[in-house]
Amino acid sequence: MLYYEIIIRLLLAIFIGGLVGYEREYKHRPAGFRTHILVCVGATVVSMIQIYDLQRVMTLLEQNPSLVGSLKTDIGRLGAQVITGVGFLGAGTIIRDKGAVKGLTTAASLWVVACIGLAVGMGYYFLSIVSTLTVFIALVSLKKIEIRLIDKSKLVKFEIEYYDKNFIRDAEIIFDENGIKIKNIEFDIEENEEVEKIEKSSKKEKVLQNDKIVFYTILIPRHIQTSYILSEVSKIKGVSKIEKI
Repeated sequence: MLYYEIIIRLLLAIFIGGLVGYEREYKHRPAGFRTHILVCVGATVVSMIQIYDLQRVMTLLEQNPSLVGSLKTDIGRLGAQVITGVGFLGAGTIIRDKGAVKGLTTAASLWVVACIGLAVGMGYYFLSIVSTLTVFIALVSLKKIEIRLIDKSKLVKFEIEYYDKNFIRDAEIIFDENGIKIKNIEFDIEENEEVEKIEKSSKKEKVLQNDKIVFYTILIPRHIQTSYILSEVSKIKGVSKIEKI
């Protein structure tokens, strides 16, 4: 492999990784500009190592024909290990936050950048460039189409402070009327300190209040505003406070 070919492939890997990584960096995702560049360059280097190994084996066989039966090489072995290894790296970008799973797209972008990097290292320039354009279109343009055409539900988690548990029945009625699905309910009871003193019959009585808290994780249809649901639930008797978290 000539030196200028190595330089061209590495520069192309930097460009491809940087292009996809810039989009992820712009969206403030866990793996951004430099991470994608490093993954793509690393995969490219591995591909070129495979080519060097193949060339070395062929040279040895030409010099020593007797080694034909004992000297072997697998040009796809290192590439397979790259794809597997990037899977672990991608898993590190996937997080569970407030009932929602985030980072799947970033993990996928790391994986596909590694695959394109392997193609760059093997010298498949047309395949590499077309694949990069396809990935970039999928990340930038298809996101807008997805938002406009696909009516996905929004996963929202909010906290409700209540003093009467009967509010749950009324809340479920509101959810049913608006096509909202309840994904998870978590109850938490905290005892607050003394909140007020009341004078009655010339004698002071201390009133202690137990603030009861419940956490709802729900799927709200995209056409329904979250603020509207919060407003409706806050009007239910027994609810003292509600906020999105």
